[in-house]
Amino acid sequence: MDLLLNPWPWYISGPLIAIVLFLFFYFGKNFGVSTNLETMCTIAGAGKVSDYFKKDWKERDWSLVFLVGLVIGGFLTSQFLSNGTSIDLNPKTIEDLSNLGFHNAGNSYVPNELFSIENMLTLKGFSILLVAGILIGFGTRYAGGCTSGHAITGLSSLQLPSLIAVIGFFIGGIVMIWLLFPLIFG
Repeated sequence: MDLLLNPWPWYISGPLIAIVLFLFFYFGKNFGVSTNLETMCTIAGAGKVSDYFKKDWKERDWSLVFLVGLVIGGFLTSQFLSNGTSIDLNPKTIEDLSNLGFHNAGNSYVPNELFSIENMLTLKGFSILLVAGILIGFGTRYAGGCTSGHAITGLSSLQLPSLIAVIGFFIGGIVMIWLLFPLIFG
């Protein structure tokens, strides 16, 4: 059980991700998750409001099964295949996050200071999640995919737009963490 309960080293998890990616390529599919939101909006009838959503969602029904598998796999892993140890975070990062008010840093992947029901129901918490959701949703559609789609599929197939998108993701992450994050939570 130790093999399943502990994090896997890169030389095991990396090739496993590559095998999944090659299977996607073999069957003519693209790896990515962000298009599922578009598919769900199409299923819900958003095509009546916008021509953008007038698509045949059945062409992408496989990706919804993939998304459900990700959610179920994540739940099963977090509930039954975790060894209960804290996250292996740099002590300096934990200290910096604690100074910003994240007292559970290093113990949880999802900080209570952002995602607890009490904080989501405050004006600040709701505003942060709403603005972040809009920016992420707009950004993934504008960039033509999410970080995983561009960084894994796009870069492995040597697509220049994916390289540009990944560089933009890194620049945006640096700006967020070094400039905006301390302003919002400091």
